[in-house]
This record gives sequence, C-alpha cells and structure tokens, in this order.
Amino acid sequence: MSSAGLDRARTKMSDAGIDPVAIETFAHYYRLLEHGETGMIPESSIEPIDSESLADVDVDDETASAALRTTAVIKLNGGLGTSMGMERAKSLLCVRKGMSFLDVIARQVLHLRRDHDAPLPLMFMNSFRTSADTMDALARYADLPVDGLPLEFLQNREPKLLVDDLTPVSWGREPDLEWCPPGHGDLYTALRGTGLLQTLIDRGYERVFVSNSDNLGAVPDARIAGWFARAGTPFAIEAVRRTPSDRKGGHFARRKSDGRIVLRETAQTSKEDQAALADLDRHRFCSTNNLWFDLRAMSEALDARHGILGLPLIRNVKHVDPADPSSPEVIQIETAMGAAIEVFEGARTIEVGRDRFVPVKTTNDLLVLRSDVYDVGNDFVLDPASDIPFVDLDPDYYKMVPEFERRFPEGAPSLRRATSLTVSGDWTFGADVKVVGDVKLRTGAAERVAPGSVLEHD
Repeated sequence: MSSAGLDRARTKMSDAGIDPVAIETFAHYYRLLEHGETGMIPESSIEPIDSESLADVDVDDETASAALRTTAVIKLNGGLGTSMGMERAKSLLCVRKGMSFLDVIARQVLHLRRDHDAPLPLMFMNSFRTSADTMDALARYADLPVDGLPLEFLQNREPKLLVDDLTPVSWGREPDLEWCPPGHGDLYTALRGTGLLQTLIDRGYERVFVSNSDNLGAVPDARIAGWFARAGTPFAIEAVRRTPSDRKGGHFARRKSDGRIVLRETAQTSKEDQAALADLDRHRFCSTNNLWFDLRAMSEALDARHGILGLPLIRNVKHVDPADPSSPEVIQIETAMGAAIEVFEGARTIEVGRDRFVPVKTTNDLLVLRSDVYDVGNDFVLDPASDIPFVDLDPDYYKMVPEFERRFPEGAPSLRRATSLTVSGDWTFGADVKVVGDVKLRTGAAERVAPGSVLEHD
C-alpha cells in the first residue's frame, strides 16, 4: 500500500516537472496520511482566545508609510470558481462597473504606491489553470510589475490518491483531473522552491501581506503594516468576530499543550465537536485569510525544518471528477496557509472590521458586491454605504454564474436600504429595482420583477 503508492506518486510528480521541494513536502504528508493521521483538532485540546483590536492601535502616518515601503503583496489566485459554474479564474468575474477582481486589485495597489511613495510589489500565486487568463488580463497594466520581481509564480500540484490504496488515480477521460492543488498552505513551499522568498529578502523587503483575490476588502493597509512592524511579531492574521453565517466555518483557538494559537478548520473538527465549533460565544474569532509574515522569520523556519513547514494535514475526500459522483473517491492532501500561525512563537491575531473581509464564495455574495451597498472611491477601496444585507438566492436558479447573469440582465438591484433579500423560485429582475427592508420573493413559475419596482416588506 504505502511505499509503492508513494513511489508512484513521486515518479508522477517528477515526470511532470514538479519542484523537488514540493515533492518532498507531498511525501511528508503522504506518510502522515498512511499512518492514519486525520488532522483532527479535538475540542478537549484547545481553549478560546481573545484578540487585540486594530481599533485600539495608534500608528503614526510616517511609521505606517515606512512599513508599507518594505512590504510585498501576494494574492492567492488559483481558484476557478467551479462551485459557481466557472471554468476560468474566478478573479476575472466582473464585480463593479466593468471591473473584475483583478482590475480592482491592480488599481488599489497602484493608488497605494502613489499615496505612500512605496514600490509595493504585487504578485499572484496562480495555478496551472489560472495563469494564462490572469496574465492576459493584467497585461493592460504596464506599470504594475516591479523590476526584478515576477508578477506571478505558480502554485504546485500533486496527484489525487485513491481512497482504497493511496495510489495516484488514473483518469483517461480527462487527465488534468488526476491532479489537484495542495491547498493554499503550498504558498510557503512555492515561495521557497521558486527562490522568490530569498529574492524578496535580497531586495530589501521585510514582510509580506497575503490575501485571497476574491476578497476585495483585503487592501494592503499601511496602518496594519506599521502595527506589524512595530510589534516585531513573526506572523499575524487578521481576525473578525464570528457571526451566525460563520457557524460552520473555522476559528482560532489556543492549544493547551504549548499555548500556541491554532486555526481549526471544519475539516479538522470531528462530528462530536461540531456543536463547539458552532458556539459563537466560546470561539469568537475566525480568520479573514489576510495574513502578514516576516520574510526572514519565514526563511529561518523553513531552513530549520528542511523546507517543510509542517502545517497540519487536511484530508479532503472528493470524487476524481467533482461533477460526477459516480467517479472514484480520492483523497486530496491539503494544508491551510493560516495554520502556519502555530509554527511561530509570538504569533498574533488582530481583530479588524468586516470591511476587510468581503469574500465572494457564492452568487449571493456577488450580488451584494455588484449592488450599491459598497461605494468605491478614487482609491478603489470598498466602503460600505450601509449595513450588509443578508441575501439568499434559490440555488436551483442562481447558483451558477451563467444562470445568475441571465436573471439580472440589467444589473443588480439597489440593496442599500435592504435588510434581507430571499428569493425562492425563478425571478428575473428588470432595471433600477430597489429592495427595502426584509423582502421575500416566492413563486412556483418564472416571474419577472418589473423595471423601477420598489420591493418592500409587507
């Protein structure tokens, strides 16, 4: 079972030209998996944490700008948005006034460079599926690359493993589906393997800010950069207070055995601990996946661990073809980049506002982002103009982006005065529709909301 499966996986990765650092990292996790490691974090082994708040931080403008001048920015951009029916990089989705995620990110960074007289290099960690489209889309920003640094580097890939015997799956119908990304914890492996980690250090950069490309609230904030530099911590993650919509997601905790902060994901929580996971009074903070790390501290940690940071394993069971539930079950070995918080002595969290956490995981989120809930200024920063309404669109008609687009042909309705919008059934919205208060639409047949309608709570 074991050595034969690992040998086959190693050979497959080597033949595909995968970086040796990535192959050794995969082998480390393969052995854990083989010996029954599940990556579970029992509730009995952790306790809740408190977090300092950005609202209580006082950083003067010069300290903030100086810190930003030695900061580099990385956006995780490997996702295709397959759960939303997309086959290209999700960051190509139009989000505001003809601008994609990539457009907004590029313009945010270009504005910050001018505002703080900072080089602020921007780099995208792409996957083999998102690289070409992303680079084509960014070609229009001729002044975006910084001399001596790439605009992209590639996330590694690894074989999917059959559940039964941990051998690499073969899928002749679509060979690309034999591969998967190793989770965003691969960031550190990729930075080391490409030499980019050392290049950044050699060019005088001191820290990196990392966030997801589908979170437009994750602007490289000078004030947080100043706090991080002054604190002298090697690693930090921006945290937000959990809300009812976060009950099923991960959270921060403190490990009892050594006092280190850990990030427990849903996939690392057993069934018997699900109630504790969902307890918002006990575990109050979740991750934005906006993180900051000191480049030298990261390099030293990787050197000390022979290139393998040793993040907790996430054992993800899926079908080799996600769209075909009859296809064989496979294990995807994954890690989460935020889990690196437990590696570093003195790592910290800092509580930020929800304006820094605007992820788009569903078309519900996309509708809010396209509406007038957020103002976008000359700095291209999203500024909430009202409380964020709850949106729940019928997944039978709105889950996939093409179907969603068909039902909002004239754009999103105004949601600035909305508290919630729940749509059951097949509704198509005309132009200039306004939603006020709590609104529920229900139908058993296709219906249309007339242009200029004002939908109000009855």
